[in-house]
Amino acid sequence: MSADEKPAKVRKGDGKRARGNRTGFTTGACAAAAARAASLGLLLSEVPESIVSRLPNGQEQAFPVLDGSVEEAAGLAHAVVVKDAGDDPDATNGAHLTADVRLLPHRAGEIVLKGGVGVGVVTKEGLGLEVGGPAINPVPRRNILDNVRAVAGELLEHDGLEVSISVPGGDEMAKKTLNARLGILGGISILGTTGIVRPYSTAAFRASVVQAVDVAAKQGQTSVVFTTGGRTEKFAMRQLPELDESCFVQMGDFVKAAFASAVKRKLPQVYIGAMVGKLTKMCQGLAVTHAWKAEVDRNILADSAREVGAPDELVEEIRAAETARFAAERLATLGLSVAFHEQLAKKAIRALKGQYPGSYRLAVLVCDFDGNFICRVDEEAAS
Repeated sequence: MSADEKPAKVRKGDGKRARGNRTGFTTGACAAAAARAASLGLLLSEVPESIVSRLPNGQEQAFPVLDGSVEEAAGLAHAVVVKDAGDDPDATNGAHLTADVRLLPHRAGEIVLKGGVGVGVVTKEGLGLEVGGPAINPVPRRNILDNVRAVAGELLEHDGLEVSISVPGGDEMAKKTLNARLGILGGISILGTTGIVRPYSTAAFRASVVQAVDVAAKQGQTSVVFTTGGRTEKFAMRQLPELDESCFVQMGDFVKAAFASAVKRKLPQVYIGAMVGKLTKMCQGLAVTHAWKAEVDRNILADSAREVGAPDELVEEIRAAETARFAAERLATLGLSVAFHEQLAKKAIRALKGQYPGSYRLAVLVCDFDGNFICRVDEEAAS
C-alpha cells in the first residue's frame, strides 16, 4: 500500500482488527535461548523444558524449549525455541531456532559459532559480516556466546564447544525478505539489537510515535529528536545530553507520522539521529523507510560519493552494490566518510523540509554502525 492510499475499512469481526502492539522476540534472542538450553543440557545430561536467557538489552526472559535431547556418547545436545514475533507481521514468526552444541575435546574455553541449514550465507561485502560466513549479526552473535558461557563454565574449563544454529524451512522464509538481493543466500538472517521485536509495521507503533511527540510537547519541550532505533537513540542522547529523555522519540520507519506530529505541535527544533541506510531513504522522500516498502536508491549513494571526490570506478561499484553500508565502508577507507555523510545529510534535510514544511529548524546527527559520531549538519548548511 502506498503512503497516499488509505487502508480499507475493516468490518467488525474481521481478524485484521486483532493487530496490536504486542512485542515479540528476535531470531537472535531465540537462537541464544536455544543455545543456552542445549549447553545446559550438555552439562546436566538433560535439556530443560524452559530456559531463562539474557537478552542483548540485559533483560532476563523465559523461553519454552522444544525437542531437547542429549547424546552423551557423542558429546552433543539439541534444543529448539520457536520464535514468537508478537504483533509484528514478520516472515520469521513461528521459525524453529535450533541449536546443536557439541563438545570440542581439549580446546578449553573455545566457542565456535556456525550456521546450519536455513541460516543464510553471506556472499557479498557491505553487510559488516564475513563473506562466506553465516548471516548472524554481531549483536546476536555476542548474545549467543554470552549465554553459552553463562551456563557452560565447567565444560569450558577443559573443553571447547561448537554451537551450530539452524532454522528448518529458513530458505523458504528468506524468499519473503530481501536477503537474496543483499547477497545472503540459502536462509534467513539471525538479527536483533535488543532481543525484542516491536510491531514496526502496525498502526499501533505509528500511533505510539504520535503519542510520544504529543507527550514531549505537553511537557513543554521545545525540541524533539527522532531516531530510527535503539542504537541511534543512544548515540543521539550522547550528542544532546542537555535534552530531557522525553525529547527522544524512536520513530522507527515512520518518518511521515513523526514529522507531521512535530509540525502539528509546532515544535521549534527537530533533530534526526540516523545511519547511512535510513538517511538515504529520507533523501528519497519515503514516508515509511521499512525494507519491505522500498529499497535504498543506490544512485543517491553513488552521486553523493562522486560529489565528494570518490574515484569513478568506486562510484560505479556503489551504484551496483546492494547496500548503503558498502558505500559507507569503502568511502571510510578513503578518508571520505565525513564528507560523504554530510552530503547525504544535506540532501535529507532538503527532502524533509520540502515534504514537511514548517517553522522548525532541522539538524541531522549521523553515526556509524557502532553508534560512533560521524557528523552533524544543520539546515543552514543544506540551503
